Amino acid sequence: MAEPRWTIGEHGIIGDLETAALVACDGTIDYLCWPSLDSPTIFADLLDRERGGAFRIAPLLDQPRYLQLYLPDTNVLLTRWMTEQGSAEVVDLMPQPEARRRAGRETRSLIRRVTMTSGTVTFATRCTPRFDYAREVPNVADMDGGVRFSGQDLSLCLFASVPLDRRHGEAGARFTLSKGESAWFVLGDDGMPRPDDDAVRAQIEASTQEWRSWLGKSTYNGRWREQVLRSAMTLKLLTSARHGSIAAAATFSLPEAKGGERNWDYRATWIRDASFTVYAFLRLGFTEEAEHFYRWVGERIMSAGGQNPLQILYALDGSAPDEERELAHLAGYADSRPVRIGNAASEQTQLDIFGELLDSAYLANKYGPAIPHEGWRHVCGLVDQVIEHWQEPDAGIWEMRSEPRHFLHSRVMCWVALDRAIRLARKRSLPAPLVAWTEARDAIVDDVWKNFRHPEHGYFVQERGGTTLDAALLMLPLVRFVSSTDPVWLKTLDAIGAQLCDDGLVYRYRGGDGLKGNEGAFTTCTFWYAECLARAGRLDDAQLVLAKGIAYANHLGLFAEETDARGLPLGNFPQALTHLAFISAAYFLDRQLDPSYRPTWQP
Repeated sequence: MAEPRWTIGEHGIIGDLETAALVACDGTIDYLCWPSLDSPTIFADLLDRERGGAFRIAPLLDQPRYLQLYLPDTNVLLTRWMTEQGSAEVVDLMPQPEARRRAGRETRSLIRRVTMTSGTVTFATRCTPRFDYAREVPNVADMDGGVRFSGQDLSLCLFASVPLDRRHGEAGARFTLSKGESAWFVLGDDGMPRPDDDAVRAQIEASTQEWRSWLGKSTYNGRWREQVLRSAMTLKLLTSARHGSIAAAATFSLPEAKGGERNWDYRATWIRDASFTVYAFLRLGFTEEAEHFYRWVGERIMSAGGQNPLQILYALDGSAPDEERELAHLAGYADSRPVRIGNAASEQTQLDIFGELLDSAYLANKYGPAIPHEGWRHVCGLVDQVIEHWQEPDAGIWEMRSEPRHFLHSRVMCWVALDRAIRLARKRSLPAPLVAWTEARDAIVDDVWKNFRHPEHGYFVQERGGTTLDAALLMLPLVRFVSSTDPVWLKTLDAIGAQLCDDGLVYRYRGGDGLKGNEGAFTTCTFWYAECLARAGRLDDAQLVLAKGIAYANHLGLFAEETDARGLPLGNFPQALTHLAFISAAYFLDRQLDPSYRPTWQP
């Protein structure tokens, strides 16, 4: 098995609200799609270290120690190299749209500035972009102050403050810096003006100020503030400033089990994940992201028409997602094949998405402006869909690739859709057939209590007539379908703890799902479990589970989708669902631990 140079978790992320790059612990950029998050890669060394392409800056130091941190309250990343010979650091960032306007540089770019902090050291730089998922080696031509990489459908410029050497498919440099001296590299769109020292400095300052200005809107001042706001900033990197959509993760095909086939593309907007992300933003005081997302969703519904107004997932620009296909020429992370792009989940039926969307719409209406008339018409259309289809089987929240089944989570989220629509209609005195909606909502309640419980033990189960558990059941008290202290729920919570938990690691389920092999523990479920414990009044247990969950973050506070038995990251990275689940758990537990907090039931 060809191991990658750096593991999934040994990375930081930078981005400009259009795309994002992963920066390894040694300062190598080994993953970047261009120009958008869901575009083909230009660097994919993380997925194939022989042919994927990377942007390396390396001081010629003997066994340096690597340190990474973000400039405080920003997504500007600092990587340090430290030895007794000397120390140096590189600042990596991608100026976001507002920062570019503030600095007077409209073109998009990746900026890398190296500074020597002690001693005198020689550096070697090598930029080897490989376009179109490493299927194209670009031509390289000299230009004033840099080089141009040209391919069939894409051209990029690389400028530098040091002379660049052009070779086949790459450019490099060798330069020496002494204490206090700097060098910079700017990779960006073809046609961007040649930068100078002042322009680079201005963009770094503008980006830093813009991130801090955005974070200053947060209303969260509770426990775990640093980790919570880092998660918020990570979620922000997954939003599209242009469209308002929100990606599920920054990457594709990073495996849920090394060497296995569970390798999916998450660079798209899942209605479920994006709606959950809106929950997190609203809780922390970020309302603009919610408004932008709902405008985007409204456009999707208006453009769809017909009988299926809402799809499971979309490309970031709102178009249909790419079909799932395999890139056979890539070796995959740690030889985990196949490497997939696109996602066949777009062809599934997942009934729970209506509940997540309408729950987040209810919250957005609560904390933001009142829903407009056209928006309410969209809600009514979605409720009609729920009433028509809630009794049908589906693929569920975990997107099972087996035959559709009657999942309890999907059934409950259909209840959520109806419940939130009813509440919203009453709160805003909106026109609605409330009798019919209430009858359908109550029918779901009867169905759940009669048909989704263990025949011997009485606790809730994954599917109708089944006996197995599912960590998605942890959502039941979180969406207020059942009281968090109801005896049946407490038996369910205990059963999940006994059967799906392993010292803070929580597995989604134990049964088959139509795929070969096993997967890691699902980090999102760890935080759902912690919040459920807190809601049940088990605050000591909740704090311990939350602390263990936080320990599964990497050195920068970033969470992957899953973890292996040793607690090491697996799956796509960073994963929105994990970060927002952490925010939710930390937010609720902080309130419960506050001696001045007096809980009141809020619909």
